[in-house]
Amino acid sequence: MKRVRIQRWNKQTMSYLGDWRSLDKKNLWYSIMKTGSLFWNPSTNSLSIIWDDRNQMLTSSLTMKGRGMELSELVTFDGHLLSFDDRTGVVYIIEGEEAYPWVILMDGNGKNTKGFKSEWATVKDEYLYVGSMGKEWTTPSGEFQHNNPLWIKIISPCGEVQSSNWISNYKRLRQALDIEYPGYMIHESGAWSDIHKSWFFLPRRCSRERYNETKDETMSCNVLLTTDENFVDIKVTKVGTLLPLRGFSSFKFLPGSQDSIIVALKTEEYQGQTATYIVAFTITGTIIMPETKVIDKKFEGLEFI
Repeated sequence: MKRVRIQRWNKQTMSYLGDWRSLDKKNLWYSIMKTGSLFWNPSTNSLSIIWDDRNQMLTSSLTMKGRGMELSELVTFDGHLLSFDDRTGVVYIIEGEEAYPWVILMDGNGKNTKGFKSEWATVKDEYLYVGSMGKEWTTPSGEFQHNNPLWIKIISPCGEVQSSNWISNYKRLRQALDIEYPGYMIHESGAWSDIHKSWFFLPRRCSRERYNETKDETMSCNVLLTTDENFVDIKVTKVGTLLPLRGFSSFKFLPGSQDSIIVALKTEEYQGQTATYIVAFTITGTIIMPETKVIDKKFEGLEFI
């Protein structure tokens, strides 16, 4: 049995929930944490999940331009459970139902006043790697503005932050699917495997067309990208049936599987409606737990605890 946590962000203030909250708490923002137990039978490769009845609520008053606590991923690093506010750039340490700010990540090369839009995180060589969406920042209609989301952050256990330019790496991932700019790929999940000495990515969106905010909701993809450390040898594996509205938002390797099984979240965001599904499959693309609906909200982080 494994314990699993998933997480979503909510843009509403705490005061939105009811009149009973005092005025001095009206500027609190929150994110919901859901926990459960995953059961795995290695001999049959069967999986099942039982969710806990009670959800956790994590709060913070840190905001940027009136928004905050938009947590986008969960990862365990140096003995701590971490999550990432993709609005403010704050990395939080989660202990119980408390979230404590640890470091702040700034956009692009780090010399910016805007927080880094963290989307995925993984541990490699005892450092924490944090990535953004891997797509050029554009207007809603696709006009180029800057390359800041194509940088990543590398964080030491002491909280030292290094900004690294990953433009060429992200472009090579696109090219594996014959995508060239203004086509794009959006990443919300990625992981390094020490066992395979490889990077794994489950892109959320894949399009050979120029970005359009409305059309993007239907540009999900169903591929696993596996690459060596230098992003030279990239393998494309199809995973399940393509559902244009449902894209990957987080994944982790199943503990004890020798990084051969992935448990992933897929989410829908379409015309203001959201939903989250959970699925499991082998790294060769064989589905071992079909997509199962979790909730009519978007959860963006998954971690085994």
